[in-house]
Amino acid sequence: MEQVFSYIIGLGAAVMMPVIFTVLGLCIGISFGKALMSGLKVGVGFIGLSIVTALLTSALGPALNDVVDIYHLQLHVFDMGWPAAAAVAYNTAVGAFIIPVCLGVNIVMLLIKATRTVNIDLWNYWHFAFIGAIIYFASDSLAWGFFGAIICYIITLIIADMTAKHFQTFYKDMEGISIPQPFCAGFAPFAWVINKGLDMIPGIGRLEIDAEGMKRKFGILGEPLFLGVIVGIGIGCLTCTSGAEIVDKIPYILGLGIKMGAVMELIPRVTVLFIEGLKPISDATRQLIARKFKGADGLNIGMSPALVIGHPTTLVVSLLLIPVALALAVVLPGNQFLPLASLAGMFYVFPLVLPFTKGNVFKTFVVGLVVLVLSLYMVTNLAPWFTLAAKDVYAVTGDTAVAIPEGFNGGSLDFAGSPLAWVIFRITENLKWIGAGILVVLTMGLMWLNRVKIIRNERLMQQRHSDSIQSEE
Repeated sequence: MEQVFSYIIGLGAAVMMPVIFTVLGLCIGISFGKALMSGLKVGVGFIGLSIVTALLTSALGPALNDVVDIYHLQLHVFDMGWPAAAAVAYNTAVGAFIIPVCLGVNIVMLLIKATRTVNIDLWNYWHFAFIGAIIYFASDSLAWGFFGAIICYIITLIIADMTAKHFQTFYKDMEGISIPQPFCAGFAPFAWVINKGLDMIPGIGRLEIDAEGMKRKFGILGEPLFLGVIVGIGIGCLTCTSGAEIVDKIPYILGLGIKMGAVMELIPRVTVLFIEGLKPISDATRQLIARKFKGADGLNIGMSPALVIGHPTTLVVSLLLIPVALALAVVLPGNQFLPLASLAGMFYVFPLVLPFTKGNVFKTFVVGLVVLVLSLYMVTNLAPWFTLAAKDVYAVTGDTAVAIPEGFNGGSLDFAGSPLAWVIFRITENLKWIGAGILVVLTMGLMWLNRVKIIRNERLMQQRHSDSIQSEE
């Protein structure tokens, strides 16, 4: 089973999307060619995004390592990045069965009307496998590992449902799409609470600073491309120890600035392909539901947050938080994690934050700052168990992605820094059966609330449909 699903995951989103979209398109009644083209565009979008992300990592990584060496910033938790977390997730018994188990849970929840999300984002199932793997190694119990993974999956689907309307209203051309990725979902409650709190502060509620407003007010200074160039040049200058060295390294510094600017400019252009690919499937799904299930509450297709990370506010705030993350990692008491390889994942914090902050740069930055501080501490706290799991996987597989340098613990901002993962792990690790009971009651309560909402929406839609027929008569 592990080999089968590792093979499927190993094909990657770029290969599997044309297959999934072609099958899905045929099932909902669109032509083979149209379905295939939708999948190909989404697949090309994933390839484009991976190329741009690789550019960011290859350009920023060495520069940040130089900064760490020059200013002696190295802490005791080594940043492994998301590949290490994914390797830990899928190279365990939990990871081997996570896809069929989660798909089964999804089907059951759809049948009992506890969710309206059909989660086809198979590549991000490693997030659920990761929390299951960490619990498995901490408890030495496969049952506990699957328990944590399933709880995480159910809560994520419910959050995807609860945020779907906000998501679809804020992001254009995303009708019928929800985001069931737990790293994003874990930050949505923080966004809601912090946004409400900021609105209560006199004057803050009227402080409208969106990305387009920044462009109008600051001109070129408000452009993500220009901000990327400036931040890149600034980081490049930090790699120098004297004015003379800055002069000598001008080509390198300017090159780093241009590369950072290129990332800010190319990500939105790449994400257009996702929208073009999704639109035919999304439109056909809505038409099918309207035709076959009159008055029913529509299903949502669960997709990767990569679809919307090109929003200008996400780009600007993520860019501004990169130097802030380094500074906070050094000055926060008790933190032992210095994010380097994980910084490329900063974009994925905000897809479900922006619908609550309405794209307001100031509010989004505040939310990002709060969750970043929490994430640094959570990664530090989970590091011993992350290290235990990574060393076990390395001993069996020899995968260099999980090789931790001698004298360090391992960590990753990607999901190891997620509130959802940390809370589930801590409750199961510290409280055992009592914690399991708390999680079961909480999860069942959320399922019941979500089901009540779904049924209420269906009745309202049925009533409107009936009223419409009567008015026509």
